[in-house]
Amino acid sequence: MPDNVTSLFRSTAAHSPSMAALTRESDGAGPVDFCIPCNPYFPTPAMFEEMAARLRDIITYYPSSADTITAELCGLLQLPPQCVAMGNGSTELITWIDHLLVRESLAVPVPTFGRWTDQPMETGKRVDMFPLQESSGFALDLAQYAEFIRARGTRVAVICNPNNPDGGFLHKHAVVQFMDAMADLDLVVIDESFLEFADAENEPSVVQEAMLRPNVIVLRSLGKNFGLHGIRFGYLVANPALAGRVRSMLPKWNLNSFAEHVVFMLKEHGAEYAQSLHQVRRDRMDMSGQLSSLPGLTVYPSQGNFLFVRLPVGAEGTVVRDRLLTEHRILVRECGNKIGSSSRFLRLVVRPQVDVRRLVTGLEQVLYGTSRRGAAVPEQATGTAYSSGTAAVDRLVTQTNGAGTRGLAQAAGAGMPLPAAASAPAVGPGGGMPVPAAAGLPQPEPQPVPQEAPRPQPAPQPVPQPVPVPQPAPQPVSVPQPQQLPQPAAYPEPAPPPAPAAPPLAPAAAFAAPAPAPMQVPPATGPTPPGVPARGGLTAAQVRGTDGLSMAPATGWPGAQSWPDAAGMGQAAG
Repeated sequence: MPDNVTSLFRSTAAHSPSMAALTRESDGAGPVDFCIPCNPYFPTPAMFEEMAARLRDIITYYPSSADTITAELCGLLQLPPQCVAMGNGSTELITWIDHLLVRESLAVPVPTFGRWTDQPMETGKRVDMFPLQESSGFALDLAQYAEFIRARGTRVAVICNPNNPDGGFLHKHAVVQFMDAMADLDLVVIDESFLEFADAENEPSVVQEAMLRPNVIVLRSLGKNFGLHGIRFGYLVANPALAGRVRSMLPKWNLNSFAEHVVFMLKEHGAEYAQSLHQVRRDRMDMSGQLSSLPGLTVYPSQGNFLFVRLPVGAEGTVVRDRLLTEHRILVRECGNKIGSSSRFLRLVVRPQVDVRRLVTGLEQVLYGTSRRGAAVPEQATGTAYSSGTAAVDRLVTQTNGAGTRGLAQAAGAGMPLPAAASAPAVGPGGGMPVPAAAGLPQPEPQPVPQEAPRPQPAPQPVPQPVPVPQPAPQPVSVPQPQQLPQPAAYPEPAPPPAPAAPPLAPAAAFAAPAPAPMQVPPATGPTPPGVPARGGLTAAQVRGTDGLSMAPATGWPGAQSWPDAAGMGQAAG
């Protein structure tokens, strides 16, 4: 691998160069890949041999129509085909969701998968970014997120579960109650692209719940959990009207012959697939333990097939990335270009133990100076400053909401107090957009401040005084603003639920089980309150005849002896 690889990363529109590009720059063998999050245990070697034997036929002839491939997949998932749309990767589906269903604004927690921020911004939508705080381990508080959405008047809400890059997980009951609380929005998207790697609960997917609601889409990936990113296939689940609207816009042959071949192979390899997921979960625990033993390295809890790590103080992510690649032939994902993150963070894909030992050895040599080029960390406990990810900060300030950045900061300050260390750093020109939480750490920040003080002498003085201001300032934003939104003009007052229905949904006060504070909902004169169906339809609870808290059981994969359920979890009783 050439000594200077930085140009490879700068010359690509993606976060990292492709494996093909890296292979061309080397002697024909690519690096060990800790960057692209896919399943290293599936397909099995026998499946690859079968595909190789049929390669000529696969690439010579047209595939079947997307309807044929979708019907086969739905037979495995036990989902109605009219509720499913398959795409050429989840990115194609995100693009069509944005074009067809996002009219004016979209809310998403950050950091997250970049297409959820970049795609709507590219089409001129307002993107309301809810910053996840490093001080809370990047955990998403759904009650605070809901308050933020109400204060901003956002019309589309997105949740990634588990979230990328940190692997944060939300339990099913909390996600379902969030969906009900947001029943008056244009759309709620639950991106479950990495959910099949989770083991926090047996049936975490909300695909069954999504089909009963008028405004919910669940996005699922096949490339990640099947270990086949190059094939480009994924699917969404929604009620027939929503799924049909997306499906009608997709090209006739948007799925390729490799995708068709793999989908039709799956029914014979359910047991191997379930075993591969189990092995990834075991490797995740082992890898987390090994990385946590490195001095100064922080590993965040994850339910994905990747780990989000914070480098020791003084380590610059791009330097660590480049040296791991040039000196150890290891490719990692440096997160400085992710909004809400910084170059001090890496996302590391879960891999077999032999690869993890190689990664740990490489990190030890790069970080602590046992290699010929010295240490990437200056010295432990010296308080040396680190890079705050200028690329991520610049994108956050210049490419987000424009004039709306100020309102975003105020809303975030009202519903979600920022840590003291995170509220003091630089602010954007829009009027107070805080630097991503990763850039403000409680311990190291006070040290560098005196060093930068000589340059802008007056700057440190005003900083402590605006800190208490965000508390009173947002109050006029969070209370009156949602009530003056133009939503009633676009959506008429919904009809009340039918009289003979079961007891209404519990208020969103009890919506996130671990959250002690009740969820606040605007008065009835504002947006449609939780539990009242959008556009006058029935709520999911009324359809099921329950109180809204009891989950409808997943139907599971066919063949109880082999396939896991529709969320990729557990085995059906056989």
